[in-house]
Amino acid sequence: MTLLITGACGYIGSHTAMAFLQNTDHKIVIVDSLVTGFKENYKLLRHLFEERVVFEEMDFQTCEDVFSNYKIDCVVHFAASLTVEESVKDPLKYYINNTGGTAMLIGLCVKYGVKNFIFSSTAAVYGNPQNVPVTEEEPLLPINPYGNSKKMIEEILRDSQKAYGLNYIALRYFNVAGAYSGNNYEDIALGQRSENATHLIKVACECAVGKRESMSIFGDNYPTKDGTCIRDYIHVDDLANAHISAFNMLQDNKGINTAYNVGYNSGFSVKEVVECVRRVSGVNFKVLLAPPRAGDPAILIANNAKLKATGWEPKHASLEEIAMGAYLWEKYLLVHNADINI
Repeated sequence: MTLLITGACGYIGSHTAMAFLQNTDHKIVIVDSLVTGFKENYKLLRHLFEERVVFEEMDFQTCEDVFSNYKIDCVVHFAASLTVEESVKDPLKYYINNTGGTAMLIGLCVKYGVKNFIFSSTAAVYGNPQNVPVTEEEPLLPINPYGNSKKMIEEILRDSQKAYGLNYIALRYFNVAGAYSGNNYEDIALGQRSENATHLIKVACECAVGKRESMSIFGDNYPTKDGTCIRDYIHVDDLANAHISAFNMLQDNKGINTAYNVGYNSGFSVKEVVECVRRVSGVNFKVLLAPPRAGDPAILIANNAKLKATGWEPKHASLEEIAMGAYLWEKYLLVHNADINI
């Protein structure tokens, strides 16, 4: 079988491609524009898995040549604009790229007879949920354009399944962090590369290795135990393996069209995360207080019972493990912020 993975030169996409290549014998076609992705991630996968990985540098919205040149059995779609704060400032970018672009990709699936689609959705579709932990039945009431753009895609997928028989699973990610657990930092090094990081654990680890002089906590007056936002942090490898579970379900349950939360059913506040990174790194880096960001809900924690019922089990559900992996990755990047030695 051949899988098309969009955005697989990015953070989550590259780890998911790694998981598929390690745990299946399928071929992977990567489509990535490299606007926010990094070719180093493809080079690592190519080094490890050789001809099972093909890379096409192009926008996912205009990748019809890939569909005509390869017999695609399943699309795993990561490519997207994904910053909440930016989406508030520039909503059209998110509706054009995320919603409009994905609609075009779905159209190519329909045209070329691709029947399976795994979509990278987000917990942001819930907005400020009334019930925590959040189940998949919680009303979808996003409070920012990023979440709304993803909600709209889920609706397009639902309609496309009914009209065209496109089987799909939407995975609603909570807060993804950490680095590949198989890193040896010699010939294998995979983690989150970013020119302008916004994710809390990565930013904190950049402070710990001295890449940043300080970091900010955005708001300390939320209705939580210490006044800072609470999030469900999931290790990137556990998230990647959830895509394999989704793929297996698509093979076994034709006509499926559903969503799954991907998280740990537990949460940590911003202050708790900062203290954890300080603890694992041994560095008491500087933290500043800043005003709350637009579009940030107070608490987001996943109820993951539905996903666990499929047989998915997390293997790295420890904030300390996530933080340590992220910290070691940042130490590596500080010295080797380029190609690994392959």
